[in-house]
Amino acid sequence: MMGRFDDERAEMVELIHERGITDDRVLSALRRVERHQFVLPAFLHRAYEDSALPITTGQTISQPYTVAFMTQALAPAKDTRVLEIGTGSGYQAAVLAEMGCRVFSIERHMDLHLQARKLLERLGYRVATRCGDGTVGWSEFAPYDGIIVTAAAPEVPQPLLDQLGDGGRLVIPVGDQQSQRIVIVTRHADQFDTTEADGFKFVPLIGKKGWQHNGR
Repeated sequence: MMGRFDDERAEMVELIHERGITDDRVLSALRRVERHQFVLPAFLHRAYEDSALPITTGQTISQPYTVAFMTQALAPAKDTRVLEIGTGSGYQAAVLAEMGCRVFSIERHMDLHLQARKLLERLGYRVATRCGDGTVGWSEFAPYDGIIVTAAAPEVPQPLLDQLGDGGRLVIPVGDQQSQRIVIVTRHADQFDTTEADGFKFVPLIGKKGWQHNGR
């Protein structure tokens, strides 16, 4: 049975594919996750635009292309352990869960944390969530096969590098609060190889190992 937004979601995924996302697992997950469930009612008509949209507490749900790009860069295999920093609406966590990952997600805003946890549970996504400072990671469940950060840091937080398993990959926006680049870090024993991609914009990563509340 066709849903109200099925055609719009299919068009969104086709656009993302045309922009260079070629990982079939990522595209399939985006086809299955109902983004309209994760946006505010006022933006329901824009749920499948390829754009970031406001959510509560001054945060945003990321642009679908950005979610796809970061997920493709992370390249998580099924049943791998992935840490997400910045649960937000829960959309990125849902995409990872749809790909069969074991997802652990941290959100610093209690309201967002509670909303996302309730929504993910209602939609049937098994995601471990907590409210706290994501810049210091979640050491209890480390090491992780992948770590994905959905807000921009001034530099790569050392605790996240420490919690990345051998062969694991960290995808994180890094830069000042005007412009950022996505840094992709792959760990090989005690060596960290990095590549970068430009052209993205994120909210700041606040915390002990990120930006402070006053922006410094």
